[in-house]
Amino acid sequence: MKTFKGKPVTLLGETKSVGDLAPNFHVINNKNETVELSDYKSKYVILNVVPSLETTVCDMQTKTVNKELTNRDDLVVLTISNDLPATQAKWCGASGLDQVITLSDHIDLDFANKYGTNIKELRLQARAIFVLDKQRKILYLEYVDEMSNHLNYDKLITFVKELPKD
Repeated sequence: MKTFKGKPVTLLGETKSVGDLAPNFHVINNKNETVELSDYKSKYVILNVVPSLETTVCDMQTKTVNKELTNRDDLVVLTISNDLPATQAKWCGASGLDQVITLSDHIDLDFANKYGTNIKELRLQARAIFVLDKQRKILYLEYVDEMSNHLNYDKLITFVKELPKD
């Protein structure tokens, strides 16, 4: 069962599993431009999914994932939420992390419905993380059961550090 602050929530969309091919999706970047997963050509892509960047847990998750994992040239981290692009841009400026890529799924929830992260009751993303390879196969994922809890950062960081380099 998935919960948000202890209350049960319903996740809509297709839940993914390790080994699945990650579907392409469209979202909006901070410049209000439509971008797709296929636009990112890195060997590895990490999809860092948060309910809202302006909350403590989401802020820490995004900072931790980006700080720990963006030191590889063959990897890009994409942080996805339903926050408006202007809100995401404001958060990026306030966070001091200029390399963070934030993407908004607020218009039609294309990502949320394709990845099973659409919280029906709140119209927010469920906290999750996906690590994709060059072919966009899902190598690692975590869907958090209680949305106010953190990811298992240690397990994620260890997994990513052990990914083969070019």
